[in-house]
Amino acid sequence: MKIKSALVVFLGLIIVSIARLPAAAESSGTQNLTPMQVSATAMKKVSFTPTAPAFAKSNLPANIAEEQQTLVFAAPPYETEAEAVRTYQPIAQYLSRVIGKKIVFQHPKDWLTYQTEMQRGSYDLVFDGPHFNSWRISNLQHSTLVKLDDDHAFVVVVRKDDRIANLKQLAGQKICGMTPPDLGTLAVLGQFDNPVRQPLIVNTLGAAKVYESVAIEKQCAAGILPVASLKKFRDSKNLVRVIHKTRSMPNQALSAGPRISREDQARIAATLMSPEASKIVSRLVAAYGTDKGLAYASKEDYAGLDVYLKDAWGYGH
Repeated sequence: MKIKSALVVFLGLIIVSIARLPAAAESSGTQNLTPMQVSATAMKKVSFTPTAPAFAKSNLPANIAEEQQTLVFAAPPYETEAEAVRTYQPIAQYLSRVIGKKIVFQHPKDWLTYQTEMQRGSYDLVFDGPHFNSWRISNLQHSTLVKLDDDHAFVVVVRKDDRIANLKQLAGQKICGMTPPDLGTLAVLGQFDNPVRQPLIVNTLGAAKVYESVAIEKQCAAGILPVASLKKFRDSKNLVRVIHKTRSMPNQALSAGPRISREDQARIAATLMSPEASKIVSRLVAAYGTDKGLAYASKEDYAGLDVYLKDAWGYGH
């Protein structure tokens, strides 16, 4: 029994000694380290998972509407951001007071941004061409509220002394205008059955620049611009000739999406048609060359006009 007891005690001492070896080694190693090395050794023993960085809030319209509970008003990038803000921001502020909900104007930096956000339904109020209005009515549950009170048509002009007499003679030549899906450009390109024989569209911002590029700077053989805009150039009869005119259709319009109630939509339309709003919308009306002001619009006015977008990116069903 004494021998067994001695063996048990001996084995116990061996186990305790082995268990203390790592700690002793660690203590011995640490004693020879500088304070900075001791700190570094301690940090290595601490296991942690870094917190994932928070993403910055996006400035895209959908995020603005969701995060700030606002309604987003937009229009195509036909002009610079500064010009667009001068035209549309007063309207957004005015309508905010009318319906008691915040409306912000968001200028898209380019056509890709505009089309992407519009197709996603990110915009609650949109002022643009009849083909876009038609598409939103069919696909995004939008309703047209008011429109420019004049027919909408485009012309193709050439220099008066040029020998070009018809559209087909422009095959393969440069035409100044907005790139698709601009309605005027789509309507003109649709006249060319063979895509290989289509003119080359030189992207040109604004009707005034299109006119100058053809009549004065001679950068293009022809230009595409709205009839209403052509009438604004007093010297046009002396400098250019019209060789083609597109079909007339309802004019550019303001549409509202499903996040705006029917009551607020009616209130917006009535407000914009009131005499009190004439000063607020005067810059918009003047920008597109009509002196008739605004008129009420209906879905029926724009039915079927989305056919112009059937071959455009992102609009297929």
